[in-house]
Amino acid sequence: MTGGRYWRAGVVQSVPPTGTTDLGPGYLDPALLPVRLLAQAYAQALDEFGPAALTYGENRGPAPLREAIAARVGTGPEHVLVTAGTSQGLHLVAGLFGRPGDVVLAEPLSYDYGLRILTDRRLRIEVIESDMDGPVPGALTAAVRRVRRAGRRVGFAYLIPTHRNPTGVTVPDERRRALVTEAADVGVPIVEDDAYAGLRYDGPPEPPSLHALAGRRGVVRLGTFAKTLAPGLRLGWLEADPRLVDRCAATGWADSGGGFNHLAALAVAGLLSGGDYDRHVAWLREELRARRDALVDALGVVPPYGGFFVWLPAPAGDGQALRERAAAARVSVADGRRFGAAGAGAVRVAFSFQPPPVLSAAGHRLAAARAASARLDATTTSD
Repeated sequence: MTGGRYWRAGVVQSVPPTGTTDLGPGYLDPALLPVRLLAQAYAQALDEFGPAALTYGENRGPAPLREAIAARVGTGPEHVLVTAGTSQGLHLVAGLFGRPGDVVLAEPLSYDYGLRILTDRRLRIEVIESDMDGPVPGALTAAVRRVRRAGRRVGFAYLIPTHRNPTGVTVPDERRRALVTEAADVGVPIVEDDAYAGLRYDGPPEPPSLHALAGRRGVVRLGTFAKTLAPGLRLGWLEADPRLVDRCAATGWADSGGGFNHLAALAVAGLLSGGDYDRHVAWLREELRARRDALVDALGVVPPYGGFFVWLPAPAGDGQALRERAAAARVSVADGRRFGAAGAGAVRVAFSFQPPPVLSAAGHRLAAARAASARLDATTTSD
């Protein structure tokens, strides 16, 4: 593979120079994508539904998928809307909750493309005081009051409480309950990006979603099959109060042609109802656990419980110097500044895209580069 840009399946992608291991991509290695399983699922959907699988679908998405998702989360299908993934769901909900110029409250480190969607909607992002366990108690309330005192409106809070991209952190149960209570008290809805839910490899069980803790009111939960099946499906869902689901389903994009990705939704519904999805995800968790362990063992850092990422602070908080030394060691990492100004002193490293031997070798080179940066900083400081 050469450096620069390359074509694959008609898509231009950026790649690092030849001989460099890319630990930047936050998506699944093609070797982990269930090609045969999905081929069978599509064939089954076409056999079962015939031409109906190829027509415009119902605005909320096909009932088989909404019912399967609802059964898994303990609610009714009237709470579920099928989307083209979390990004499309966020774009849709942001347009309903926010008006141009409104403020969205977010954590200091957050999903970079999610932030871009919000700014594309002409929303202004302000951060909530947080530590490594997430927003600190009282911080959401304080942020809302600060914004309102300035004469501005808070549209909603955008939070990633489970295996957060980029840090891998999961907000503890107690803090989740505090967030839900605070948001309700100040009258601010929460949009919960839960893209990595279910991808937990060890540690305590995943805590309940904010949506569930809120009694399924005041919180919109976004889910996706991009992290557990394949991003090319462009398939996800949102869980919300039925009145909000109705508002989403009444928008122009739905009326113009029904729900998103109708055939893909029917195919995935069959996987969920038949048990193949759960078997695949159990296998995927073991594969990702092995990849995570290979990387963190080489780096000598504490492993995240789940998700795709390791957040790696740079010596002396100099993320640029670490990226440069990593590049010299033939390792490409994600610039921490992509995820917020608070990320300037760190880099994000993904373990989802490379196999364990490659991760181990690259991790040792990256650890050596990081140690060299620390030694250089110590020398410079002593001088």
